[in-house]
Amino acid sequence: MDTKLVAAILADICSSTGYSRPAREKVRVWRMSGVERLRFAGGRTAIYKYAVEPFDGEDQILRAASRAGIPVPQVIGSIAREGVLGMVVEDRGEPVREATATDGVVAAVALHDAPVASSLPAMDEDALTALPELALGHLRRLRDAGRWNDDTADITAMLEALATASSKRATSADLPPFGWVHSEFHPTSLHLGEDGWCLLDFARAFTGPGLLDLASWHGTVDAPDPARLQAFIEAYVAAGGAKDALTERGGLPAGLWALGWQRVWAVEWFMEQAVKWINDPSTDPGYIKVVRRHLASAVQLLDV
Repeated sequence: MDTKLVAAILADICSSTGYSRPAREKVRVWRMSGVERLRFAGGRTAIYKYAVEPFDGEDQILRAASRAGIPVPQVIGSIAREGVLGMVVEDRGEPVREATATDGVVAAVALHDAPVASSLPAMDEDALTALPELALGHLRRLRDAGRWNDDTADITAMLEALATASSKRATSADLPPFGWVHSEFHPTSLHLGEDGWCLLDFARAFTGPGLLDLASWHGTVDAPDPARLQAFIEAYVAAGGAKDALTERGGLPAGLWALGWQRVWAVEWFMEQAVKWINDPSTDPGYIKVVRRHLASAVQLLDV
């Protein structure tokens, strides 16, 4: 990340919005994005978020979400320059508490009820079906570069099995809830402040099956827990979410379908990161470990 460019973008946003030059405090920074708290004269604060592709469209997604009535931080100003997005958004302050499953249900119902934004990419039945083949394409490119060649035959086998079954297992993907998908729908992305809740981290939002959000709520570090997701979906429906959320799809119960496809979606994303966005052979062992674990879960969940 070009720190001089990041600073110049911030200076230009402040100049164009009438803000004075702030003090900057790092909150979270990694190689593809960063978050800082800005402190202006007089005590006013804001959040500065900067990112490179593929996270460089979040300002437009946040504006679309706001127009759709989804509670999100207001974008004060943004500039995209030389492949880097910088945006200043309102500071919602420190959360008053951590988000619970009940909070997640409320947020998911509101998110999935929002009008669809035509600007979002679509993850429909055809796009789901294509995910295993896309991942196999990433694997071929990694191997052509001399990477992921040792002890990864099982990854190939699992991706091929998923590709063979994907058309059947992806059916009914467009059953409700189908619309806004946050894609990083975790308790840490749901901010509970003194003025209510809002959703953060919309950089990879798309239009697709809302069940993928419900499946991601409990994270992917622990083993998939279909019973826990089933209870979460039932609570979602009871709170006003789409009743079809409980309907079987792809020949599988909704919870198994959602957990399985959420893992396949994550695998394709991790492999694209490895070959394109990160493209650092030193990170391969970590990526291979995560991909293998998610693939094993997906094969079991989707019964392929």
